[in-house]
Amino acid sequence: MDAWEELVTSALLGTDRRPPALPVTAASGAPVALLDAAALHTVRRRAGLRPGPAAPAPEPAPEDHRRPLPEAARHRLGQLLAGRAAPAPSGGRRGAAPDLAELLPQWLATANERGYKAPASALPALLDAARARTDLRPQALTLAGPRGLWLARLNPDWKFALRGAGGSAALPDVRDREAVEALWEEGLFAERVALLTSVRAEDPAAGLALLRSTWTAERAEDRLMFLDSLRAGLSGTDEGFLEEALSDRSRNVRSTAAELLSALPESALADRMAGRASSCVSLDRTDGPARIAVEAPHECDAGMQRDGVVAVPPAGRGERSWWLGRIVESAPLSCWPDRFKGRTPEEIVALPVTDDWEGELHAAWCRAAVRQRDADWSRALLGAPSAPPATGPGTSSLAERAKLLSILPHEERARWVASFIAAHGLSEAFQLLGVCTVPWSDPLGGAVIDALDIARDAGSYPWSFSGVMGLAERCLSPGAADQLESLTALTTDPEDASPGAGGYWSEAFQRLVSTLRLRAQMQRELTEPADPATPPG
Repeated sequence: MDAWEELVTSALLGTDRRPPALPVTAASGAPVALLDAAALHTVRRRAGLRPGPAAPAPEPAPEDHRRPLPEAARHRLGQLLAGRAAPAPSGGRRGAAPDLAELLPQWLATANERGYKAPASALPALLDAARARTDLRPQALTLAGPRGLWLARLNPDWKFALRGAGGSAALPDVRDREAVEALWEEGLFAERVALLTSVRAEDPAAGLALLRSTWTAERAEDRLMFLDSLRAGLSGTDEGFLEEALSDRSRNVRSTAAELLSALPESALADRMAGRASSCVSLDRTDGPARIAVEAPHECDAGMQRDGVVAVPPAGRGERSWWLGRIVESAPLSCWPDRFKGRTPEEIVALPVTDDWEGELHAAWCRAAVRQRDADWSRALLGAPSAPPATGPGTSSLAERAKLLSILPHEERARWVASFIAAHGLSEAFQLLGVCTVPWSDPLGGAVIDALDIARDAGSYPWSFSGVMGLAERCLSPGAADQLESLTALTTDPEDASPGAGGYWSEAFQRLVSTLRLRAQMQRELTEPADPATPPG
């Protein structure tokens, strides 16, 4: 047994049971002598190792010619990346400190808008953050740039950066036909989807030709994903290809092709659906005031099925109502004013509908308005924001209303939601707030603040507004911090308030104010010129 093995054995068994064969002084004792000898042998073993063959050096990282971050913004990025993994506060309360993890997406978006690049020292943490949160990936990889992709090739944990969205820096120039065709033939699926999207953005016809070149050889699930990517830049030039896809062997592909064609009001499919819809929905003036008469289809023939109407409805849906909805949602909305004697969308939606078909008909019109991005029909179906949701002209579904709102111009959208909150409070406004442009305009931000103040004074259950508070932290204009300052004071709970509600509200408003001020500071840091002494990268 060599000296090192003896030391290990003595350490495992204990110096009392297996004293080391070492000179031991009374002052140090056997344990200290054992550790001293182990340290000496460790140095000797390491010094005696022969160097192995050198690994080939990696290729140098590519240059990134974008601007370096200002020094304050560099430090802020480090804080945000470190704060994203901070443990949640105990007891279910978030405290008054800003949530750095929720501020990182905004910071990344602003930094990218202003053309900055990530510091080289921050790239590992930035890639780790993108790995943990898919919603960060596009912005994080954009900031990381070509050096981030270079680094990702050296660590298998970061391979997502080479395949996912946001890795456009790894794609060939769309004008390099040979490189595009090579990647299309040999690339990973995610790379091919990204390539198709990139080519479509530059030249829709070239993107369609690329897709046609391998269409028949693609798997059904891949054909579906490629077809879905045609939504961006969809135009009449895609109609011929989509008409061919109506005969695809995959039902999902056929259904998606029909949906895309119905978003083209001038397409042949839209015209066919308009004919079917007109035979099902008409103006009835035979008895009293005008109303809408509905005669749903009695069968789903081969032509309907080819045009994307699935014959078998989902569980719980009647066949005829299912077929009617698929037809009406696919018909161009421009066909209805003529069908209803020149009436406007508002006037059509206000007409009574016979035989309890109103819900199905209005829901189909809502889907059509979203699909065709028709603002006039969206307004008509939304109705006045002051009207109770259950009695509105189109739909009482908040999810459907949010989709209709997304079609309206940004300012109109914000005014509508502000009026809705003023009339109905915040309890049903969460989904509607999610489609409003950030930062919220002053009327919308003021309506949210007023509604939160009213909820606090009423002694409402505070935790039910945590979602809106979280949105407000990210979406309110930073300038609203001064207006909110007065709400941070601790108030006396009303008699019927939830226990501790006042403390919660005070803490939540303190967090909101501190978050808004931090966002303002972050904006200033990203606006300042970079320090000329800052090293590149």
